[in-house]
Amino acid sequence: MIQVKRRNSFYRIITLCAAFLLTFSTSIFAQVDAAAGDAAAGEALFKANCAACHKLYKPATGPALYGVVEKYDEDYEWLAKWIRNSQELIAAGDSRAVATWEENGKKIMNSFEGLSDADISNILAYTQTEKPEPVVVDAAQDGQGGGGAGVSNNVILGILAVVFLLLVAILFLVNNTLKRFAQAQNIELHQEPKGRPIWKAFVENQFLVLVTVILLMLGGAYFAYGAMMSVDVNQGYAPIQPIHYSHRIHAGSNEIECKYCHSSARVSKHSGIPSLNICMNCHKSIAEVAPEVQAEGVEYGVDYNKEIQKLYAAVGWDEATQSYTGETSPVEWVRIHNLPDFAYFNHSQHVSVAEIECQKCHGPVEEMEIMYQHAPLTMGWCINCHRETNVKIQGNPYYEKIHAELSKKYGVEQLTAAQMGGLECGKCHY
Repeated sequence: MIQVKRRNSFYRIITLCAAFLLTFSTSIFAQVDAAAGDAAAGEALFKANCAACHKLYKPATGPALYGVVEKYDEDYEWLAKWIRNSQELIAAGDSRAVATWEENGKKIMNSFEGLSDADISNILAYTQTEKPEPVVVDAAQDGQGGGGAGVSNNVILGILAVVFLLLVAILFLVNNTLKRFAQAQNIELHQEPKGRPIWKAFVENQFLVLVTVILLMLGGAYFAYGAMMSVDVNQGYAPIQPIHYSHRIHAGSNEIECKYCHSSARVSKHSGIPSLNICMNCHKSIAEVAPEVQAEGVEYGVDYNKEIQKLYAAVGWDEATQSYTGETSPVEWVRIHNLPDFAYFNHSQHVSVAEIECQKCHGPVEEMEIMYQHAPLTMGWCINCHRETNVKIQGNPYYEKIHAELSKKYGVEQLTAAQMGGLECGKCHY
């Protein structure tokens, strides 16, 4: 038994020594070295840990990090200590740490003690990435947008030209027909001399006059009714805004909720135009879009980076000092959705109470590069929605009693907004 215990103790000592040697050798061979790092992996780590305060090529909350390895004489060991806990170095009186801290306005940097040597090597390798060439947008298309909502003037002119030619051909055929008819009438009936004016033959033919008058009246009524019914119906309206804003990127790719920007839609009649400080919540740190996003802008004829600079000019943001200058200029946004003054619509009633999705009225906003009016927003369109949409009473005791009584009256389990009184004129016009 004694020999067995001694043997077990010997094996335990050997195991501990092996573990110590393995740990020691790992610490030796896993030292921070940007040259051995993976820049691609470092990019992901940089975006997850550093991008909130740092950019590669421009100062942000913190300094630009491109070339930071050369700046500190490739002292990887010191850089690793600084990244893991900069305040500890400063408190210890490290002269380089104190100088760096003071140089950057004594801003406190977060600690990243969970990063391994390999992680730091990868991040430092990424900071040595050369700045890519900017994607150039065609100046002829810049700012013109690319929503595809409009029709080219050339197409319209071509259609009008075809219609004009068809009218000329029809008039020519009608002229020949009437001429032959008049000549036949002169010879067989009245024996009048040849060359009788066409308009005389037309006027004397009462049936032809009556049919023509009826057609003109019906056509005029049709176009007049269509013109009157289209007053202030702006479906498809897609104006160019002073600062290009891509709902496709913000609501689609980045999945930003509509009510983050249009916050008043929850509690107010109006959805509201977002103030520029909401834009700056993100764009203080986003002065340039990713190269692949900028390449997408080429397809739409938009330089997203230039649009961000327009935002900075409007709010008076100085990238170099990361501060506001106080010199601002108003942005004259062009309104897209606009109901007549005699029509009442409350966003909060539909968004918060009815819990209707924004896309129900505004269409697939998350796919729109240029925002346009998706729905006609006519009275008939609203009425049809009230006829088809059931009232939600879950968690809303206001509707419980009236819903129970009206359900018995109509013999249904779920009431539509129309059955609840949504077709009464005074609900929207008063």
